[in-house]
Amino acid sequence: MMHIEKGGHLMKYLMIEENKVLFTVNNTDWFPIDEITKDHLLSLLDLAINNDFEMDAFDSSKIANQAHQIIYKNIYDKFIELTRNKTRFSDESEALYKEAIEKYKSTTT
Repeated sequence: MMHIEKGGHLMKYLMIEENKVLFTVNNTDWFPIDEITKDHLLSLLDLAINNDFEMDAFDSSKIANQAHQIIYKNIYDKFIELTRNKTRFSDESEALYKEAIEKYKSTTT
C-alpha cells in the first residue's frame, strides 16, 4: 500500500477489492477503474498533490480483470512518480515564483 500522509490522516482513493480495482474522488462513491474519465484523473491528481492520499500497491495477482490490471498499472506508476517528486515539484515551483517576485520587486522600486 502506498501512503501519503499529512496531519496523521490518510485517505484511500484507489484500492483493490474482490479482484477488482476501484477508485473514488469523494471517498464515498466507488467505481470500477475501467469507468475512470479524464475528469476523474484530474480530480485524483489534485487530491494526490494537495491532500492525504493512499492507494493499494499494484499486484496483478490480486486483479482478475486484465483491463483493470493494465489501467491500474499505468495509473499507479504515474502516481508513484508524482508522489516521489512532489516535494521537488513544489520546491521548483516555489523557486520559480520567488525569482519572478524578486524581479517584479526590483522593477517596481
